Amino acid sequence: MGHAIPTGAELDEVAETTSQVRESVGTALSGLGAAVDAALATVLARGHLLMEDVPGVGKTTLARALAASIDSTVGRIQFTPDLLPSDVTGVSVYRTDEHRFDFRPGPIFAQVVIADEINRASPKTQAALLESMQERRVTVDGTTHRLPEPFIVVATQNPVEMEGTYPLPEAQRDRFMTQLSVGYPAPHDEIAMLDTHDGADPLEDVRPVTDTATLLRHVNVARRVYAAPAIKQYIVDLANATRTDPGLRLGASPRASLQLLEATKARAAMAGRNHVLPDDVKALALPVLAHRLVSSAEARLAGQDSSRILNAIVARTAVPTEARNAAPSRAEGRR
Repeated sequence: MGHAIPTGAELDEVAETTSQVRESVGTALSGLGAAVDAALATVLARGHLLMEDVPGVGKTTLARALAASIDSTVGRIQFTPDLLPSDVTGVSVYRTDEHRFDFRPGPIFAQVVIADEINRASPKTQAALLESMQERRVTVDGTTHRLPEPFIVVATQNPVEMEGTYPLPEAQRDRFMTQLSVGYPAPHDEIAMLDTHDGADPLEDVRPVTDTATLLRHVNVARRVYAAPAIKQYIVDLANATRTDPGLRLGASPRASLQLLEATKARAAMAGRNHVLPDDVKALALPVLAHRLVSSAEARLAGQDSSRILNAIVARTAVPTEARNAAPSRAEGRR
């Protein structure tokens, strides 16, 4: 397997930390348990997160609450139509007194970057994020600058049907490990929000509950979670099904399969397990795969979007039963 399976103590620490982050985020937003868990799995898998929904439902608040729960450097970029790539990456400034150029880093040089309303910027500015998200570095005037570790982009965007938005190209969407939709709160959660946030900043009570050194240690633990061959075959089966489904013009890429595996390992670690279950794959298939898929014109005319098609694929794809029996015990992880 290449790496030692995580020990019970390591997994307990991951589960405890993620529980604290979940509780911390909950002080700002309630009723988002599934979305917060998927976001935390993304962070533990060193992925980037995209949140798409209508204005006013808490996308930016969730992004800022996640960032505030981790003791890290935070950069925030408000994307607008006139934003330039150099406003994101930074710029070289000539110093006449020393006859040389100095690089002034942009807000992308932070451990957690909040990219607000990313699809309101021009495609050229959106493309400035491509290299940084994939390669974790920025090249300005021929010089490459490494980004800090960890490096996590949490982006928000409005639905593409809204005026003044530029749809993210497929290559850009594929860089995001997961896409989440916050949705409207349930009535009781909205009442709780009115009681709690009346005249108060919902983020003022959010405090850091972990630091980046601990987070990187947990990332290493999640990577070592065991995924049985049957689990990997299950992921490949799902990806292949998206590539052959007549309702989809573009299926899941190999990068999507790899990121689904990484996210499921993180979810298992959050639950204190040293192995991935089929339930982990089913829970994360939609947030990890759906935004990468493009439905055909015929499917769209029939009211079938990529999420609905993917749900049907997950429902009909055989679930491995031998994966549970092949899982190592927590005692094995201590060896």
